[in-house]
Amino acid sequence: MFEVEIQAADALAALRNVVDNTRRPRELMREIAGTLESETEANFAAQGRPAWLGLHPATRAKRGAGAQILQASGRLAASVLGDYGDDFARIGSNVAYAAIHQLGGETAPHVIRPRYKKALAFNGRVVKKVNHPGSKIPARPFLPADKNGRLQPEAARAIDSDVQAWLRTITDG
Repeated sequence: MFEVEIQAADALAALRNVVDNTRRPRELMREIAGTLESETEANFAAQGRPAWLGLHPATRAKRGAGAQILQASGRLAASVLGDYGDDFARIGSNVAYAAIHQLGGETAPHVIRPRYKKALAFNGRVVKKVNHPGSKIPARPFLPADKNGRLQPEAARAIDSDVQAWLRTITDG
């Protein structure tokens, strides 16, 4: 009689490695957080993917024809940071106006007063305050997900690539 015996020790060790890594995928979450940051930078560089609604004509006139959307000071783009842990990856901004740019919305009516006790001048008329009726702000999603948390296609493909690479490292090694 001819027999072949397979020792399962190596296969079981590899399976234990996969199980251990999938219970604590911290390294994968770190990669995904970095990918979310990169995708956000690409959104700013492309002025939206898909393209953001253009600047209001008054804003374009004030800032110039080549002005980039959401980049007046660069503060919003610089504020975006990724974070990760054993079981999560996320991206966000601590800038107060980030949410309205991401999701769109309306600002409430408010009073505008001059800074540094100087008067406001409009068309030769000087006033101490202006009653602003509020503004409609169009959504210009700079984070790589929509308001329902669905990833934009570019981000979904990049994260899928991260997951595939991570799975290769835990199964090859």
